[in-house]
Amino acid sequence: MTDDTPRVPGADEELSAHGQRRRTALSCMAWAGAGVVWTLSGGIPGSRLIGGAEAATTDSRAFSFVQISDSHIGFAKDPNTEPTSTLADAIGRVRAMPQRPAFMIHTGDITHLSKPAEFDTAAKIIDGAGLDVHYVPGEHDVLVDNGDPYFERFSKQNGGTKWYSFDQGGVHFIGLVNVIDLKGGGLGFLGDEQLEWLRRDLEGRSSSTPIVVFAHIPLWSLYPQWGWGTDDSARALAYLKRFGSVTVLNGHIHQVAQKVEGTLSFYTAMSTAFPQPAPGAAAGPGPMKVPADKLRSMLGLRSVNYVAGREQLAIVDSTLGA
Repeated sequence: MTDDTPRVPGADEELSAHGQRRRTALSCMAWAGAGVVWTLSGGIPGSRLIGGAEAATTDSRAFSFVQISDSHIGFAKDPNTEPTSTLADAIGRVRAMPQRPAFMIHTGDITHLSKPAEFDTAAKIIDGAGLDVHYVPGEHDVLVDNGDPYFERFSKQNGGTKWYSFDQGGVHFIGLVNVIDLKGGGLGFLGDEQLEWLRRDLEGRSSSTPIVVFAHIPLWSLYPQWGWGTDDSARALAYLKRFGSVTVLNGHIHQVAQKVEGTLSFYTAMSTAFPQPAPGAAAGPGPMKVPADKLRSMLGLRSVNYVAGREQLAIVDSTLGA
């Protein structure tokens, strides 16, 4: 590792605001090199490094989907003055996947300044994957009129609702919004109305139903000092704990991190635009300057594979430099 590579806490440690380590349940992953596959069975994840050929799913019973995040179209500073290029690279890799994904999710910060032209550019590039795309907003997508331009553009496919759910292959997917009315320090917020909707959405569903939740800001207290958590997520997680397999996918922190809490497994994703420092490794969050030849090794996308009847979920994080 070089000095530009984020330091990685151990499985029972976290970095304090001053970079010191203390015992906790936090487990942060290093930047995924050729890729890391996470297999979830009965709520217990395992992992191993993989090469590109191993990332493909050959089981005909499986379906897969792709997660991309934090495209920040409109950002034009170091370390990436052309985030359209790296987003296009990510979409090209999606098109080249040996197994066509069922759909794609984007976990927010599509744009950097919520400008119509930025949304137009991002949508044009992402549509190049030829997949249905399920979006949730990041805080950079709702900078104008409390997010109305974002919701007018992207909530139509959800019947006009800000948060929504859908089913695919026996898995129940839930898209949440936690970037409106941010709390102290930038913590995410769900709010009573959305939490009540979530309770009703889950009510009556069998506890054996696999659940995938996706939102922009982490739903676990990853690093509250930097706003890397959601103020009222405990209520949402309480509704989810009765299910045997729950996977929570987030963006926002521009790096891969993982935590397991009972039957809930949490994963954050890399950005397609720029990296951020590991928790506590800098004075604060923000774009991390890296050499141009190293940038793509710190950006990436995620493929998620599910085999019906096996209750297994395989998560593969790949970098654009692999």
